[in-house]
Amino acid sequence: MIAAGAEPTDPEELALMADPRFCAAVELFNQGQWYPCHDGFEELWHETQGSSRKALQGILQIAVAHIHLERGNRHGATVLLGEGLGRLRAYGPGQFGLDLDALRAAAALRLQALQQQQDPQMQPVPRLLALSGASRCGDLPA
Repeated sequence: MIAAGAEPTDPEELALMADPRFCAAVELFNQGQWYPCHDGFEELWHETQGSSRKALQGILQIAVAHIHLERGNRHGATVLLGEGLGRLRAYGPGQFGLDLDALRAAAALRLQALQQQQDPQMQPVPRLLALSGASRCGDLPA
């Protein structure tokens, strides 16, 4: 885990951030290409054994929740948004050089809309934004 503005020091986290597959999955997430994003993060998740594993799973679950939304499965989306947020709760604001606070806030708004039988599409789409100076993925928006 890293704090906002701090550089990560965990070797596994640094390796993930340097992996082109991680950057590709982040880009797909930000483009709303949920299924290919899911494939990318799932591959990395299967290869990860350390402290970053649950963070990857949380991001992955938020992506899969959006696949459920696209398919009209509001219950599946609700469950996976809740599980993803629960897994990400253990991490500070900046795992992988990403603004997890912004991700959690957007996902929570969508979850709340689903729980209140409202349209989650009226809420901002969750994105994986770079913390200032922390991202290894070249084109991540800050």
